[in-house]
Order: sequence, then C-alpha cells, then structure tokens
Amino acid sequence: MAVRELCEFTAKAGDLDLRFTPSPTAQEGIVGHRTVAARRGPGYQSEVALSGVFHELTIRGRADGYDAELNQLEEVKTYRGDLASLPANHRQLHWAQVKVYGWLLCQQMQLTEVNLALVYFNIISEHETLVQQRFTAPELQAFFEAQAGIFLSWARQELAHREARDHGLSALKFPHPDFRTGQRALAESVYKAVSTGRCLMAQAPTGIGKTIGTVFPMLKAAPTRKLDKVFFLTAKTPGRKLALDALSVIARSAPQLGVRVLEMVARDKACEYPENACNGDSCPLAKGFYDRLPAARADAMTTPWLDQAGTREVALRHGICPYYLSQELARWADVVIADYNYYFDLSGMLFGLCQFNQWRVAVLVDEAHNMVERARQMYSATLDQHSMNQVRQSAPEPVKKALQRLNREWNALHKEQVAPYQAYAATPARFLNTLSQCITTFGDYFNEHPHAANGELQSFYFEAIQFGRIAELFDEHFLFDISKRELGSKALSRLCLRNVVPAGFVRPRLTAAISAVLFSATLNPRHYYRDLLGLPDTTAWVDVESPFQRSQLDVEIVSRISTRFTHRQASLAPIVELIARQFEARPGNYLAFFSSFDYLQQVAELMERSHPQVTVWKQSRGMGEADRQAFLDRFTPDSQGIGFAVLGGAFGEGIDLPGARLIGAFIATLGLAQINPVNEQLKQRMSLLFGAGYDYTYLYPGMQKVVQAAGRVIRGQDDRGVVVLIDDRFAEPKIQQLLPAWWQLKPSPANCLRALRIDSRAQRSNCQ
Repeated sequence: MAVRELCEFTAKAGDLDLRFTPSPTAQEGIVGHRTVAARRGPGYQSEVALSGVFHELTIRGRADGYDAELNQLEEVKTYRGDLASLPANHRQLHWAQVKVYGWLLCQQMQLTEVNLALVYFNIISEHETLVQQRFTAPELQAFFEAQAGIFLSWARQELAHREARDHGLSALKFPHPDFRTGQRALAESVYKAVSTGRCLMAQAPTGIGKTIGTVFPMLKAAPTRKLDKVFFLTAKTPGRKLALDALSVIARSAPQLGVRVLEMVARDKACEYPENACNGDSCPLAKGFYDRLPAARADAMTTPWLDQAGTREVALRHGICPYYLSQELARWADVVIADYNYYFDLSGMLFGLCQFNQWRVAVLVDEAHNMVERARQMYSATLDQHSMNQVRQSAPEPVKKALQRLNREWNALHKEQVAPYQAYAATPARFLNTLSQCITTFGDYFNEHPHAANGELQSFYFEAIQFGRIAELFDEHFLFDISKRELGSKALSRLCLRNVVPAGFVRPRLTAAISAVLFSATLNPRHYYRDLLGLPDTTAWVDVESPFQRSQLDVEIVSRISTRFTHRQASLAPIVELIARQFEARPGNYLAFFSSFDYLQQVAELMERSHPQVTVWKQSRGMGEADRQAFLDRFTPDSQGIGFAVLGGAFGEGIDLPGARLIGAFIATLGLAQINPVNEQLKQRMSLLFGAGYDYTYLYPGMQKVVQAAGRVIRGQDDRGVVVLIDDRFAEPKIQQLLPAWWQLKPSPANCLRALRIDSRAQRSNCQ
C-alpha cells in the first residue's frame, strides 16, 4: 500500500472540517514542487522511491526530496493563504507521512538518524516555511511499526473476509428454483462479459428480473476475476431499492455469504443537521469525527447490510456523520449501490478511489437508457448573469470589482447576438480570461477571509470554477450558447457550455473497469448508445427473449387521433371517450401518459366533467417523494381508476405495479422532445456527427419513454393487460421497428371499420 494511504488510515484525527480552504490546483502543486527542488543544491535528489516491509505488508511511496549533504528528507506541501489557518490535524497527518518516509529511508540507506523537514510552499508568494526535527532510526522504526501494526491487524481481518467471501461466492447458487424465460441467457451473457473483460449492452424486457439476472452472475465471477468490488449504478432512487431487494434475496439464500453491501445516498438525504455547516464548531457529528471513525468502521464491518438505514444506525451509535461514514466505508464494501455520478462524474468519488487504489471493479449500469441525458448534464456547465448580479450587489469590494469587470465582458457578448437564443462555434476567449481572473480574485479573498466562503458568494464561485473547467474541455462534442432575455431595461443572459456527445468522458470510465454491463428494457437502436456513450468496439450485445407471451398484452394502435400540438384541442374529446370505453369494458387501474402537464390537465378535467363516475388522480409539477408515493398508493389490487401522468416523468419508469394494481396504459404521445432552438441545435450537431439528427434528437429518446411507460403494465407471468398507443404516427413502420418484438400490434376497432370501407383485401385481412 501507499504511504499516504497508510497514514490516512492510521493518523487522521480530530474534526471533520469542510470549511472552504482554497487549495492549489494539481498543476500549481506540481509547479510548486519543481520550484522547491530547483532551489536546492546539486546533490539534492527529488522524487526518492522508498519501500519497506512489515510482516506481510509492503509500504511504498515517493518522498519529495533528500539532501545527502544535510542528511535531510523533505516533504513539500503547497498551500494558498495564511499558513496559520492550516488545521492542526492536517499538520499531524503531514508529520506522520514524513516520519514513515524517514524510517524507509533509514532502512534503505542504513542511516542511524535523519533530519525530517516539512516544507510549506506558498504558491502565491513562493515563500517557503521550513519545519524541521531530528529523529533517530529507532524512533522512526517504532513509529512506523506502530502505524503498520494498526493497519496490518485490519488488513488481516480484511484478507480473511475476502477469502471467505470468494469461497462463498464460488459456491453460490441462483436463489430461485428456476430462471425465468430469458433470464438465464441474460445471466450467462453477463458472466461471459466479466470473464472475458468486455463491455456488454443487454436489452431485456421489463419484468424479466434484470437486476438479479445481472447481479448474481457478476458476484459469481468475482472470485475467478479477482474483483475487489462491484458497483451497481442507478439513475433514480427506485433503482437502488431494486438492487437492494435483489441482493437481499441472494443474502437470504446464502446466509453465510457475508457480502458487504453499501448504499450511498445524496448528502441532503443523509444529513442529520441540514441547517449546520460541516465542521466541528457547527455540527456535533463532525466534532471528533476522525477520532471516533476507527470504532465506527470496525462496527460497520460486523454489519454486512449497510443500506441507508444501516449506515445511519452505525454512525449515530458512534456519534459521527452518516454521509461521510458511507464515503469511508466505500473502501471496504464488496458491492456499492450509488447514483451514476459517483462513478461517471468528472470528480466521481468511486472512480477516483478506483484509480488511486488500482481496484479491480466491475460496473453494472442500471436503466442505461438514462445514461445519455445524465452524462450530458454531468459534463455541461451554466452561468446566469442575473445570479451573478445578485452576488455582485452584496459582494465585498475586491470581489465586486472583479465581478464588474466580468459583467462588462458579459454584456459585450450581447452585442453580437440579435436573437434571444444563439449557439456559437467557439467559446468566448476574452470572457473566459476575465472569468479566470475573477476566480483568482475570489480565491485570494477567501484565503484572507475564510468565513466569507459561504452562501451565494461561494455558490457562484464554484459555478464559475466548473464553467472554466468545462471550457477547457470544449470541442466539437459541445455547444456554447447564450440565452438572452430582457429584464426591465437591461438585457441579461444565461451562458451554457452544453455537452452533446459524452462519449469521450464515459469511455475511459467504462474501459477502466474489468467489465461494464449496461442494461435496460430500451437500448434500441444500439448504434445510438454506441455513438453517444463511446462504447468500446469489442462491446457485446444481447437482446434477451421476453418471458411473456403475446397473449398477455394487447397493444392497440389508435391512428385516427393526432397528438401533435396543433391538433391537441381536437384530440381531447376522442381521447376521453377512448379511455372511458376501455374502462367500461374492463374496469381496473390504468395509467394515462401525456406529453405535458398542460395536456394532462386538459384531458383529466374533461374526463372528470364527462365521466364523473371514473376515479381520477393526477401527477402535479414538483411532486415530493411523499406525494409521489401517495400517487402510487392509489393503485391497489382492489381499486379502480385512472392515474394521469407525464411521459418521461417519475411514473414512466422504475415503478412496479404488478397484477391488478395496473392493468393498462394509455400513451397519448410519441414522447418527442419539444421543438425549440436548443433541440434544433442538437439536431444540427447530431446530423453533422452521425447523419441522423432528427432520430438522435427526437425519435429515439421519445420512443424510449413510450416503451418504458408501456413496460409498467406486464410485470409477471400471470399479468394480463392492454397498452393503447394514441397517435397516427404509431402506424408508421419506422416507429413500429422501435417497439418490442414480442408485442402483438393491432389497430383499434374504429380504425378497422375505416379500413373495411376501403376495397382492399389486404387491409381487410389485417383488420380480421
């Protein structure tokens, strides 16, 4: 293990303190180290490779420099601002690192004593502060062995766990008596992908049991592939629950397995004191966090089931923060369930840990059809001029001047823009240069006034840093656009660096894993995901056979109604009558999906007026978690009614309403994105890059939503239901090719009557 890793495990102490302390960038740190080395004499050795052994533990690292003439080993730490504000526990950790290096040097060079120095280098003033102390070799040996001994007892425990885990996984049996139809093929494909170190795209119907069909083979492959961890990455909260449910089934089937499962949740969902700042002066769970962490960590490892509730219980038992305990436990868990951003974001924590620790991991990407849009969001950045002006009004004088300069450059961008929205081929160089200077001013001010780094001032600072960072990555896979609006007599705008093709960022994270499996019910067409997510050329593909019979689902296409915006008013009454007839013919629970809340509201109101006997409940804008659950709770085995929802929203995927809880769905839209200037720019760029702008921007994402929503109806082998697709475009062959192959499509009775009036035997045969 690395010296740094050893010391962070054994020598961290004191409070958790996330107060803002501007630190050098990685590049500034490198320059600082080089500057210090250049000032030393000709006999100075930089980057001294050192290693040592303590029983079965090997420690390696690179000390920053050694001066043989002075017999002095140096560890360089770059910083900004006031050195006196550096927390004592940081200094303690620095001393631990240099003392471990000191013993490794004494052992390697047969020294009886050595001078150790911490060199604190201010990257702004380039001033060095030297803190020195002389140690004998026995003193350093005792310190080294104490630290290594602490870790070694933990490491032996972990090795024993790993051996027992792999033995249990090798003998693991599928937890159900039989695989569902198609589930075995899915599991075998995943196992082969992991075994051969390839990526896999797996399209499998909703209701097949995809989660357990992917988790089980991944765990089975862990011993032979020497996997350290499996990451199960989800787009939404329901995905985490499905993963926990699947792993719970596996755990119950093999009680001695002992696989450690960790669920990671967002900070705002895990925080016990959301009004408090994350430091020991404000939050009681941050006070003494690192002092109590070892006991909490040891306690957690005796509790293999660390979902949100389990982690919280352990954390509060030891009086520490649940959110940051979960981040520590990620190092020791076998399966980590987390949102996409923990791995795929530019600063994704799990990916960073993988790189630093050189873990062998396998990645499962649940509901992977969401990855395109989520990845685009991760690699985009925005700045809002109105927000900046709000900050400018109350900003301290040095920062206010920098913001005024930035505002002048911002206003200069408006001179070239005649339309409210406009996209540009390149980023604005002068604006970005001024933004960079503004960021530096912010950092310098926060160095001198650390308590000012909070609220809107800090938020804008972080947004500016992100914008500058994304601007450095700008290429043909991005758009730079300005959305201008008039506010009183002023023109204000929002700047956006909009990622269009995230492939260049996603691919390295996929290939860094031993294997990555992306699975969903809607990964059609495959080239769309291959192009936008940068899947390796060796990626395997499997389209899993449906476990359901065509007779289980009636799919009716109503092509006499258009749901286009211009025809929307005329469509209201026919849609209401269609829903009412179906409900009368087969009473039960239905979902009705529409393209917008306005459309939904108009149909629902007409339904309530014309058919008051039918119970109706509606999705509303901004529903919280409790309201969403209340909406779903209306679907019971004994209830009857229609839930109105927006396609692509919270109820269009990731919900499970088996049996009589849901017997049908009406989908009155193709799910196409709104035609607006932004989407039209995306279409142009997609045409330029892939030659299929409309399909990549509108058609494929829209039909994903349709198939996902329809997939809520049939969830089990005994389910029977109906899906009614309402729009004339559903009759087009190009559209129908994007629907699941196992669906049995049929036109509506009204369409049949119209077709029968036409003297065509072929059409008459189709209607029959």
